[in-house]
Amino acid sequence: MPNMTDEHQQILRRNSRFLAVAAAAIATVSLCSLSPLAYAQATTSPTPAGSEVNIAPIAAKPSAPAATPAPAVDRATAYYHAALAHTYEDMAINYGRQEFVTRAVEEYKLALNADPDSPELSVGLAELYFRAGRVREAIQTTQELIKKNDQNLEAHKLLGRIYLRSLGQEQSSDNQSSPSAKVLDLAIAEYTKIITLEPKSIENHLLLGQLYTVKHDSAKAEAQFKAAQSIDPGSEDAILNLARLYAENGDVKRSADILEAVPVNDRSGKMEFALGAAYEQLKDLKKAIAAYQRSVDMDPENLDVIRALAQVLLADNQLDESMKQFQQLLQADPDDVATLDRVSEIQRRQGKYAQALVTIRKARAKDPSSLEAGYNEGLLLDVLGRYDEAVTVYKQMVDATEHANGAYTQEEKTNRSIFLERLAAVYHEENKTPEAIATYQKMVDLGGDFAKRGYQGQVDTYRDAKMFDEATDVCRKAVAANPNDRDLKLLLAWQLADTGKLDEGLALANGLLKGNSSDRDVYLQISQIQLRLKHWKEAEEALAKAEPYSTSKEDKVNLYLQKGALAEREKHYDQAEQFFQEVLKIDPNSAITLNNLGYMLVDKTTRYADALKYIRKAVELEPMNGAYLDSLGWVYFKLGQYESAEDNLRKAVERTSTDPSVHDHLGDLYEKTGRIRLAASQWEISIAEYAKSASADVEATDVAKVQKKLEGARVKLAKQESHLGDAKP
Repeated sequence: MPNMTDEHQQILRRNSRFLAVAAAAIATVSLCSLSPLAYAQATTSPTPAGSEVNIAPIAAKPSAPAATPAPAVDRATAYYHAALAHTYEDMAINYGRQEFVTRAVEEYKLALNADPDSPELSVGLAELYFRAGRVREAIQTTQELIKKNDQNLEAHKLLGRIYLRSLGQEQSSDNQSSPSAKVLDLAIAEYTKIITLEPKSIENHLLLGQLYTVKHDSAKAEAQFKAAQSIDPGSEDAILNLARLYAENGDVKRSADILEAVPVNDRSGKMEFALGAAYEQLKDLKKAIAAYQRSVDMDPENLDVIRALAQVLLADNQLDESMKQFQQLLQADPDDVATLDRVSEIQRRQGKYAQALVTIRKARAKDPSSLEAGYNEGLLLDVLGRYDEAVTVYKQMVDATEHANGAYTQEEKTNRSIFLERLAAVYHEENKTPEAIATYQKMVDLGGDFAKRGYQGQVDTYRDAKMFDEATDVCRKAVAANPNDRDLKLLLAWQLADTGKLDEGLALANGLLKGNSSDRDVYLQISQIQLRLKHWKEAEEALAKAEPYSTSKEDKVNLYLQKGALAEREKHYDQAEQFFQEVLKIDPNSAITLNNLGYMLVDKTTRYADALKYIRKAVELEPMNGAYLDSLGWVYFKLGQYESAEDNLRKAVERTSTDPSVHDHLGDLYEKTGRIRLAASQWEISIAEYAKSASADVEATDVAKVQKKLEGARVKLAKQESHLGDAKP
């Protein structure tokens, strides 16, 4: 026998009471001696083999002319026809034959002729119409019943269910417009009435609250959810609906509070999952992990919860634990591209670059269109120094996100800008300046914030290539194209001051001050300008003016970072470390802070072990950053681990070939390991790069030290050559 839906089973259970009463009534009816089933079999033609009928919108067959209703109610006849109607309903469900639906409708009408005021019969007919998809007839029948008796709870519930289904069908259809406001209001009106008739039903309050949520009436939705909770304070549905409502309205803290108020032992897996999501939004990763773990413990087969736990463990940098969870997901689905992508990310962050590349290529083979997998493959090739291959992959992704007409949605612009930025960065690393500039220009063409990042990329590329006039020209072009953009004006101010036009740069920056919180960024930029020019007092004054506006965690991170950099330049190393540590308390994964602190410790103290800890973490977070690789190589050099030092210093030179200090460090390594000619070559490059650098980037004492080392190396080489010359025959 075909399976029946829950709704069918409920209706059949309801019908059983009619059949029980009808059995007695039918025995007293003389006009037909057949049982309902025998009557149905005797009056129905055989069904052709294989024919099927769905309960769907149908046109009712015209009923036989009904006899004039008897003035008195004939309940026996009504029960008899009701029993037949229920039997036909059962047969329609079991055999899928449309004529059984039509017969059931006819029998209901005959039953109502015998007992026209029966609310049970009217509701039964309306429900049959509803289930058969004849919604208009269901609504008309139910509304007529309500007109007769506005207190008929079953009729109101049926009408409410009809409106709910209509809303659901609108939302699931191809039409993505919002649900009909009229139908939504009708549903709300019905459930408002239902609550007055049945005020202690949790389900009714929840349904009305959800309808108000769809209507975006948060206050009324909250009132209904709280009403449901007052009936049963431990109701999972009431608590989850309240938490979801608060979260959707942006009050995530309140969402977490209502879930947290439930004792741990009373929370369900769904509650813990919702609590974990709230903590994750609040950036409280430890509590999020604990909540997700409790949810997993209660429902260890729930892959959605396992995935959420894996993601938050990854965000908390618990790589090994995160990997365990993702491996469970792969066991359930070895071809899941999203999971393969995350596994590859973990392997990359663990420094297992070759394994990570194999994993991400497996993901791309499964789904060549995956933008995330393409991005990560290019990233890994870049980390491995396989620049040409990285360029090929990123070009593929750029082409895949390109529209010939140049029209993009905001999401498409975001995706395209990511690949353009990575492609330009690889060109930048390879010192292919024209290619990098051209690629950044495509970001500029996207407009908005993408254009700002494109301009910044062009400026950085030109500066690293020691093409300072071109960098200034880009800044002026950017401001001309966006005359009201403060960030671009600050970029120009910084460039002007950095290239000897201090007064013009400061005048431009000071002209942006408004006397409100927006001044924070302006003062930070002014401080950085003064810092690079070694104007310590002026830099401190600008930071002091920025501090009152630095209220958020992100604001404080930027403020403390600059305070630390200023203290370091002033040779106040203890104070600098304190500021850097303040940053790390707020953001333990601030790569620039980890690098700056580590490099200061290795270069100005003998705390090499501490320095190594900080710098290694910075490199783990940003393995392609040439400055961080230089720091790592330098600390290995100080520790006497020359092989590791050389590996990292050579990588640093590849990525930041125009940085004189990186060449200086590699020269020291070559000298220490007895390769004087290579050392001299690196020091020569260092001197040449210093000569092309902006004055703000050059310390005269540093240049003198490199020059002295170079001269010493040349003397040694001359002696070696002289000695070799004397030994010739």
